[in-house]
Amino acid sequence: MFDLTINFIKKIKRKLFPFYKDKKLKIIFKTLQEGFPDKTITARFVGGCVRKYILNDIIDDIDVATILNTNEIKEKFKNTNFKIIDTGTKHGTVTLVVDKLKIELTTLRKDVKTDGRHAEVEYINDWKLDSERRDFTINAIYLDINGNIYDPQLGLFDLKNKNVKFIGDPNLRIKEDYLRIIRLLRFAIQYNSNNDKTTIDALKTNLNGIKKISKERIFNELMKMLSLKNFDNILKHHNKKNIFSLIFPELKYLNRLEKLNKVKKIININQFTLLLILLIDTTDNHEYFAYKYNISNNFKTRLNLFNKNLILFKKDNNFLRDDLMKNIYLYGKNHLIFLNTLIFTDNSKITVNDFININKRIINTKIPKFPINGKYLLQNGMKEGSTLGRILKIIEDEWIVNGFKISKDRVKEIIKSN
Repeated sequence: MFDLTINFIKKIKRKLFPFYKDKKLKIIFKTLQEGFPDKTITARFVGGCVRKYILNDIIDDIDVATILNTNEIKEKFKNTNFKIIDTGTKHGTVTLVVDKLKIELTTLRKDVKTDGRHAEVEYINDWKLDSERRDFTINAIYLDINGNIYDPQLGLFDLKNKNVKFIGDPNLRIKEDYLRIIRLLRFAIQYNSNNDKTTIDALKTNLNGIKKISKERIFNELMKMLSLKNFDNILKHHNKKNIFSLIFPELKYLNRLEKLNKVKKIININQFTLLLILLIDTTDNHEYFAYKYNISNNFKTRLNLFNKNLILFKKDNNFLRDDLMKNIYLYGKNHLIFLNTLIFTDNSKITVNDFININKRIINTKIPKFPINGKYLLQNGMKEGSTLGRILKIIEDEWIVNGFKISKDRVKEIIKSN
């Protein structure tokens, strides 16, 4: 109840004090307007921040479209408190940073030539033309610094009706950039949109085009999709579920989401948790996924560890019972909580109460502290050198096996024997 009250108060504040009234944003727009007549609109908010403002959601990123090019933007802000970052100059984009505020500014443009992957653009000062090259109607809603909406593609109507719709012919828009197939899935899941047959057919027809897209772009878009609070909406839409499975065949456990829904209010489910649940089994499925998308070594290590421990659990149920303290010490509480979630969604016989009880045990278990260190070994006859770490590891392993107990005499015995 307390959380609901806090969230309600925050929504009221966002309504009464909209983001565009921020003093720093007003300075940015005023600076961009300098030297232009009042009737010339030099900048407008666009994209996610406008959608979230209209729906009274939390705004976590701010995009601004402007008629100024990157050199003109840099010139205007070079002697100000704003830090200028070249985030994509060749695409007409720079980022302004001040304190905790980060604003991405992109010059109005139209696509001259596209190949399904990259686009050659021409910079313009025509707002309607700029809107026509955007992907979805809901992403072509503009907002000025005074809160006035410019909506040339009628995206406001679609947003309020939760209709994610391409601007113009879906086939043509997809062929301009095949990543738009995955982007449409993401927005359609987010807004629980029922797409028309023409759009669904266009997605299916152009699926092969995704092979032209870099694996990095695909993986980034996937992680954005998995970060959605309502990703499980995908289960409500047969067509979208099938398309998702064709694009990401390694993420074959969408059915686990049904069990996950039963506990998602109990634990913190993030994009990594979801990836685990959709991907990990006792095969090398995760290894192929990691290779295919060239993910970081750190990410691979985490996936490998979960896969290894899922196998260990299936071989020995004591992994989360009698051996719980040992495994918390070895892998940490967060790892065990995520593993417990994976096991719960994977096994139809495990009840919600089973899951909750194990989770409580993980949280309430006190992590033992290893009482021996290098200094102790030196004080007890160990000579300083490269073997110090190895001996310390031998002692720690025995301490763990013996239920986190080891006598001083046994430590001295190990030192002498090595």
